[in-house]
Amino acid sequence: MNAISYPIGDSLYINVTNRCTNHCYFCIRYKTKQFNQEHELWLEKEPTVEEVLEAIGDPSKYEQIVFCGYGEPLIRLDIVKAVAKRMKSKIPSSKIKTNSKSQAQNPKIRLDTNGQANLFWGRNVLPELKDLIDIISISLDAENAELYQKICQSKYNEEAYAAVLDFIKEAKKYIPEVIASVVDLPEVDKEACRRIAEELGVKFRVRPYYEETYVK
Repeated sequence: MNAISYPIGDSLYINVTNRCTNHCYFCIRYKTKQFNQEHELWLEKEPTVEEVLEAIGDPSKYEQIVFCGYGEPLIRLDIVKAVAKRMKSKIPSSKIKTNSKSQAQNPKIRLDTNGQANLFWGRNVLPELKDLIDIISISLDAENAELYQKICQSKYNEEAYAAVLDFIKEAKKYIPEVIASVVDLPEVDKEACRRIAEELGVKFRVRPYYEETYVK
């Protein structure tokens, strides 16, 4: 059965599409259709808003609700916006989590994206995510355009890398927490990427690469 949502630790991940503007050679989608040998993430059909909400259930059980599956979530921008809006209005105060300091705390809504949504839609979509997305993780994935295209194989070719950098800079205007990430590949200069993230004024994260399998 297709998995629209799948838990990892204290987070619940939301899988809304198989479609993507990249064809990254390292992507798990080209290795297996089953994540962690447990969740069947290759969708036979894209879910509706109501199907996504049903798959989420009670969001207050999680620290984060994360849009991240086997495709690029922002290809389904309207679904992301509609679900996030419902999540923001769905959690009654009686079910709000508390942290160690006993302060009320809703689960964060995070979006993992390749940063090419503005190219895909032909407009700046980031203002539409304001007050809906708390954290956005954007795949920088290389220190220059040539290497980016070599490993990510974007349909937008040489336009892609510059668009990703612009997307990261623009995201800071609308999203409280912005992270630029790279996969831990031997050909990627992680320190150079870290410096780019610092220059852009965002956080930086190195994502693990599992050549054969992906484990929790």
